[in-house]
Amino acid sequence: MKSVIVFSTPTCSWCRKLKSYLKGNNIRFKDIDVSRDQKAARDMIRKSGQQGVPQMWINNHPIIGFDKVKIDRLLDIK
Repeated sequence: MKSVIVFSTPTCSWCRKLKSYLKGNNIRFKDIDVSRDQKAARDMIRKSGQQGVPQMWINNHPIIGFDKVKIDRLLDIK
């Protein structure tokens, strides 16, 4: 099983779409709310160089935004 982490905020519509897409494809993921976890927000920015959400990490491979093509490829979603 691949490690999937989503960095999001409650007010982000793309974050909700990403999480809904993952749930619809039965992908288990850890959701981190960076509006409440400042340490996670700093780590996310340090690792990716980006402040925007959603960010997703699949086996430590970053995906910035809802990049469906890349997500499908890395998670083997057909």
